[in-house]
Amino acid sequence: MYKRNNKHENYEILNLIGYGLSKFNNQFINEFGFTTKSAFYTFCVNQKIAKTVGTIKNRMDLFDPFFPNNRKGWWQKGNTYIHRKLLIDNLFGEEYANIVKLYLEKNFNIYTLKADVYFINNYKNINLFNSATIEDARLFGDGYDFQVKTEHDYFLAEVITHR
Repeated sequence: MYKRNNKHENYEILNLIGYGLSKFNNQFINEFGFTTKSAFYTFCVNQKIAKTVGTIKNRMDLFDPFFPNNRKGWWQKGNTYIHRKLLIDNLFGEEYANIVKLYLEKNFNIYTLKADVYFINNYKNINLFNSATIEDARLFGDGYDFQVKTEHDYFLAEVITHR
C-alpha cells in the first residue's frame, strides 16, 4: 500500500478493522482466534497494519457512534464519518470477518483462513479435480468460496470449518 495525501498508508484495512471491531465487538476478534481486543490490537501492530495500538482504537472509535454498543467513540463528530460506514455496509454482508481476512491474506501475507488455504493448496488431490482450474469466488458474495472448472463441468465449492 502507498500513502495518499495525509491518509494512513493502510487506510482501507484500518477502516475495515475499525468497522468490524465497532459493529461486531468481541465476535469479530474471535474470528481471528483472539479472546481479547488487546491481543488483537497487538497482532495488528506486530503485523505492521498499524504503527500503534491507538491507531486501531481510533478507527473503532470512529465507527462506534453508528452501532449499538457500550462505547460512545467519537460521538461528538456526529455524522462526519457516516460515508465510511455506509460504504462498508453496502459492500459486505454477514461474512464480514472473512472479507478482512482476505484483505490481510492478499496485502500482508497473513493467512487466517486456514481451511480455505488448505482447499486451494489441495483441491487437485480430489480425483474429480486433478486436472481442474480454480477461481477464488469468496468476494463475489454468491454464497460459495471457489469455482472449480473441470474439462466439462463447473463446480461451486463452499469450504466449511467446524469448530
